[in-house]
Amino acid sequence: MAGPGGSRTGQPRPEKVAVVEEVRERLSSATAAVLTEYRGLRVAEMAALRSSIAAAGGTYKVYKNTLVRFAARDLGLEALAELLTGPTAIAFVQTDAAAVAKALRDFSRTNPALVVKGALLGERVLSAAETAALADLPPRDVLLAQVAGAFQAPLAKF
Repeated sequence: MAGPGGSRTGQPRPEKVAVVEEVRERLSSATAAVLTEYRGLRVAEMAALRSSIAAAGGTYKVYKNTLVRFAARDLGLEALAELLTGPTAIAFVQTDAAAVAKALRDFSRTNPALVVKGALLGERVLSAAETAALADLPPRDVLLAQVAGAFQAPLAKF
């Protein structure tokens, strides 16, 4: 009988251990991760989606839910497991979470087969609705300019 990793000895196969380690590294180094269901997207649509996510500062990859659960458990992110149903792909964000969330939202408007399930922002798991609200935020550079303007206004009045 095969063990949890798929081998008869009860030890996970090295390739599965490597995938869990990759997911764990990506989750811990990303500023955010957006989980999606991609059922029904064709290869050309997936390529276009990957391209738009890359332009927004992220990477998009499909993993087996079981292996993502192991990585999430190792990082103490058990709440992420509730988003791991059906075919799941993860958009890992290196810079601006709002930009990647926007790219996913915009893509899903013309490709309803893409469904945003939720996100991981830092160590907080966001629902699909909270992730949609993230997509409505202005880009990072605009937010920084607004904060700088808010600090500058009282100084200018002084």
